[in-house]
Amino acid sequence: MENETPEIEREGSREDAGRMGISDQQLRRRRDISLRRTISDYGMGSIIFLIGIVMLIGPKIGFYVGIDDVFRYIFAGLCLLYGGFRVYRGSKKNYFN
Repeated sequence: MENETPEIEREGSREDAGRMGISDQQLRRRRDISLRRTISDYGMGSIIFLIGIVMLIGPKIGFYVGIDDVFRYIFAGLCLLYGGFRVYRGSKKNYFN
Protein backbone atom coordinates (compact mmCIF):
# COMPACT_ATOMS: atom_id res chain seq x y z
CA MET A 1 0.00 0.00 0.00
CA GLU A 2 1.05 3.59 -0.33
CA ASN A 3 0.97 4.25 3.45
CA GLU A 4 3.40 1.46 4.27
CA THR A 5 7.03 2.24 4.77
CA PRO A 6 9.36 0.18 2.62
CA GLU A 7 11.49 -2.37 4.41
CA ILE A 8 15.13 -1.50 4.38
CA GLU A 9 17.43 -4.50 4.26
CA ARG A 10 20.68 -4.12 6.07
CA GLU A 11 23.86 -5.55 4.66
CA GLY A 12 24.66 -8.87 6.20
CA SER A 13 21.08 -9.72 7.12
CA ARG A 14 20.03 -13.31 7.67
CA GLU A 15 18.18 -13.43 4.35
CA ASP A 16 21.37 -12.47 2.52
CA ALA A 17 23.34 -14.96 4.57
CA GLY A 18 20.93 -17.76 3.69
CA ARG A 19 21.31 -17.02 0.00
CA MET A 20 25.09 -16.85 0.26
CA GLY A 21 25.43 -20.01 2.38
CA ILE A 22 26.83 -18.25 5.45
CA SER A 23 26.02 -19.72 8.86
CA ASP A 24 24.87 -17.66 11.84
CA GLN A 25 28.25 -18.08 13.48
CA GLN A 26 30.07 -16.75 10.42
CA LEU A 27 27.60 -13.88 10.13
CA ARG A 28 28.14 -12.98 13.80
CA ARG A 29 31.91 -13.17 13.32
CA ARG A 30 31.77 -10.89 10.29
CA ARG A 31 29.62 -8.41 12.22
CA ASP A 32 32.09 -8.44 15.12
CA ILE A 33 35.06 -7.95 12.79
CA SER A 34 33.24 -5.15 10.99
CA LEU A 35 32.47 -3.38 14.28
CA ARG A 36 36.06 -3.78 15.49
CA ARG A 37 37.48 -2.42 12.23
CA THR A 38 35.00 0.47 12.22
CA ILE A 39 36.01 1.51 15.74
CA SER A 40 39.66 1.15 14.79
CA ASP A 41 39.21 3.26 11.64
CA TYR A 42 37.35 6.01 13.51
CA GLY A 43 39.89 6.05 16.34
CA MET A 44 43.05 5.96 14.25
CA GLY A 45 41.60 8.36 11.68
CA SER A 46 40.76 10.88 14.37
CA ILE A 47 44.19 10.61 15.98
CA ILE A 48 46.04 10.96 12.67
CA PHE A 49 43.82 13.88 11.65
CA LEU A 50 44.50 15.64 14.96
CA ILE A 51 48.25 15.09 14.51
CA GLY A 52 47.94 16.82 11.14
CA ILE A 53 46.14 19.77 12.71
CA VAL A 54 48.74 20.05 15.48
CA MET A 55 51.53 19.98 12.90
CA LEU A 56 49.84 22.79 10.97
CA ILE A 57 49.08 25.11 13.87
CA GLY A 58 51.82 23.94 16.25
CA PRO A 59 54.05 27.02 16.17
CA LYS A 60 51.03 29.27 16.79
CA ILE A 61 50.16 27.39 19.99
CA GLY A 62 53.74 27.04 21.20
CA PHE A 63 54.47 23.51 19.99
CA TYR A 64 57.64 23.59 17.92
CA VAL A 65 58.78 20.65 15.84
CA GLY A 66 62.43 20.40 14.86
CA ILE A 67 61.81 20.03 11.10
CA ASP A 68 61.70 22.50 8.24
CA ASP A 69 58.41 24.28 7.57
CA VAL A 70 58.01 22.77 4.08
CA PHE A 71 58.35 19.22 5.40
CA ARG A 72 56.06 20.02 8.32
CA TYR A 73 53.35 21.25 5.94
CA ILE A 74 53.78 18.22 3.67
CA PHE A 75 53.56 15.85 6.64
CA ALA A 76 50.54 17.71 8.04
CA GLY A 77 48.78 17.52 4.69
CA LEU A 78 49.46 13.79 4.42
CA CYS A 79 48.18 13.25 7.96
CA LEU A 80 45.01 15.19 7.20
CA LEU A 81 44.39 13.25 3.99
CA TYR A 82 45.08 9.84 5.49
CA GLY A 83 43.13 10.59 8.68
CA GLY A 84 40.19 11.76 6.62
CA PHE A 85 40.40 8.60 4.52
CA ARG A 86 40.38 6.38 7.61
CA VAL A 87 37.31 8.13 9.00
CA TYR A 88 35.61 7.84 5.59
CA ARG A 89 36.47 4.13 5.36
CA GLY A 90 35.07 3.61 8.86
CA SER A 91 31.81 5.28 7.85
CA LYS A 92 31.44 3.16 4.69
CA LYS A 93 31.98 -0.20 6.47
CA ASN A 94 32.79 -1.88 3.17
CA TYR A 95 35.15 -4.55 4.48
CA PHE A 96 33.99 -7.78 2.89
CA ASN A 97 33.41 -6.81 -0.75
